[in-house]
Amino acid sequence: MTNLVRRLPHPADFPAPPTAADRVRWTAADTAARPERLARLRAKMAAEGIDAYFGVRPEHMRYLTGFTLDDGEDRVAGHSGRFLISADQVVVLADSRYRLQAAAQAPGARIENTTYDLAAIWPELLRGLGARRVAVEAAHVSHQLWGELAAATPDVELVPAAGWVESFRAVKEPAEIERIRAACGVADRALATLLRHIKPGKTEHDLALALEWEMRTGGGDGLAFGIACLAGPNAALPHGSPSAREVHLGQVLLFDFGAMVDGYRSDMTRTLFMGEPSERDLAIYETVLEAQAASLAMLSAALRGEAAVPSGKAADAAARAVIESAGHGDHFGHGTGHGIGLATHELPSLSRAATDDPLPSPTVFSVEPGIYLDGETGVRIEDLVLFDTSRKDLEILTSFPRDPVVIGV
Repeated sequence: MTNLVRRLPHPADFPAPPTAADRVRWTAADTAARPERLARLRAKMAAEGIDAYFGVRPEHMRYLTGFTLDDGEDRVAGHSGRFLISADQVVVLADSRYRLQAAAQAPGARIENTTYDLAAIWPELLRGLGARRVAVEAAHVSHQLWGELAAATPDVELVPAAGWVESFRAVKEPAEIERIRAACGVADRALATLLRHIKPGKTEHDLALALEWEMRTGGGDGLAFGIACLAGPNAALPHGSPSAREVHLGQVLLFDFGAMVDGYRSDMTRTLFMGEPSERDLAIYETVLEAQAASLAMLSAALRGEAAVPSGKAADAAARAVIESAGHGDHFGHGTGHGIGLATHELPSLSRAATDDPLPSPTVFSVEPGIYLDGETGVRIEDLVLFDTSRKDLEILTSFPRDPVVIGV
């Protein structure tokens, strides 16, 4: 039986927040890495007979050009931040609000003024690049915008590009891993700080807000995503939002949250016990912990040379088999994990829908099996892991204990 953790983790148990020197070093690392990132994309373009690549995702904009919008700013930035890459040019679009920022952050790019009518300047942009076949991030471009661009340049072929830059970003550079590790540390410390303030009668809203405060004041630049703080039967909602529900003894309390450090994100889930756990909830917890261990064991065996590098589908199946054998197969509907970096969910995928290709390396992804009983309870345990075949390293980046923690007493 899994040991209950009664000594609450202390914030000092976890690494210190990143320093200003760390951030300067990370910016320099991105600048140094950008030519190679562009070279990989241009090689893909050449192989596909593409003259220019039109990108719209904020993560790709930052990764390839250096121009950075605050989290969520892309929703009000119009076409600013969208970019075109040809064999010899990088063009970043920016309206008057972002022109100076783009020039400072993307010094190797040509900054072109844009308005909300992208189609009006589209023909001239493509003529300047000599582009007749343009790859477009079609999954992130509206049908309306696609139609407007196609109509503006009927002699240009727009080619859907799926997963090109995403596959490059799945393989993490050292400075990217450092930032994810730092974000994990911020989240670990924040939860450890909050534990001592969780008492019966607090609401999910109260605790989510307190956890956000700890991350923002403890070295994080913001949230990786909206915090899930779910008590008792609400924990059966895998992506539920905090409510006015109070937490009470005898229930589980599930936190799913992450910090953002210099654009890179963490993601962890801990299911805590308010007071002594019930036999049912503890049994579910132990099953979920065993399922996570099964997936991690498969990854470790590959690094030891005892097995081939698994696919995301196989890593998912290892965890799912444990839950199914415990009779909870119908209570685990989501995937076992996902990649993380500049986006909270990115490649590689650990799920039934993942490919059969071996996992990339070095990469960072979550391992997060769960069991959810509708209207009763839910348990998920999520950690981020660094998977590196060259170093034969499987590092768990989240350091908060995975054994069941008892709080509120």
